[in-house]
Amino acid sequence: MLTGTRLAVWGDPIAHSLSPVLHGAAYRVLGLDWTYERRQVPESLFDEFLAGLDESWRGLSCTMPLKAAAFAASAERDRRAELTGAVNTLLLEPAGIRGFNTDVGGIVRSLREEGVDRVDDARIVGAGATAASALVALAELGATHVEVVARRPLAVAPLEELGDRLGVVVLPVPFDAAGHAAMPVTIAALPGGARVAPASVEALRDAGGLLVDVVYGHWPTALSAAWEDAGLRAVSGLGMLLHQALLQVRVFVGGDVEAPLAGEDVILAAMREALAGPVGG
Repeated sequence: MLTGTRLAVWGDPIAHSLSPVLHGAAYRVLGLDWTYERRQVPESLFDEFLAGLDESWRGLSCTMPLKAAAFAASAERDRRAELTGAVNTLLLEPAGIRGFNTDVGGIVRSLREEGVDRVDDARIVGAGATAASALVALAELGATHVEVVARRPLAVAPLEELGDRLGVVVLPVPFDAAGHAAMPVTIAALPGGARVAPASVEALRDAGGLLVDVVYGHWPTALSAAWEDAGLRAVSGLGMLLHQALLQVRVFVGGDVEAPLAGEDVILAAMREALAGPVGG
């Protein structure tokens, strides 16, 4: 049984993170006197910092660039973590560290809030770590064909391999493609502030559909602005952030990412309200 009451989000950079706001709101509703803080941790020092934690610590949220290091540090991982090779949640149990990927569930739940309960075909823009979570999320929603737009086609190779494991055909498409097939959903998994050539933005926008951009601190992005200018629906990564944080709360409180907490609707509402103040992972 865990007795620790300390939690934190680690990353580099980390000052922008809204995780303390979200988790603080949840634990107040739950009546838990737990602390949740931010800590800037370079990837090169992750193992050293982790080894320095004592029994007062309960768990960690890990953002970029620490998700691969958190994966390696986990003695046990959930299926989503194993598929993506990324862990963003560590439960520090005496018997060993358990790792979870709640980004996948965050994407699934945020898409469902936008009315997307099932999708056959979809597009991902970008081929980094978040793209892997997006691909698993789309597969869970039934996708069988996913187009991945990337600057370097070779960067899509790991996603093609992951697609094979998921039963999803992944098609690499260059950014400078003249046109794109219409898709009901596009997930932009580019880093905040990433530059996209205007012609590429226009070609992606012309394909239409819902845009879910994982960015929230650099809003609007070039893609979201183009979508909105054309009267199309574009949503930020705040929904993903909210729902992945709720899944983390499940882990830290109950040890089970799949088991809803008692009064979870009230917890989620409090977290959502907390997001309405600041805008800043």
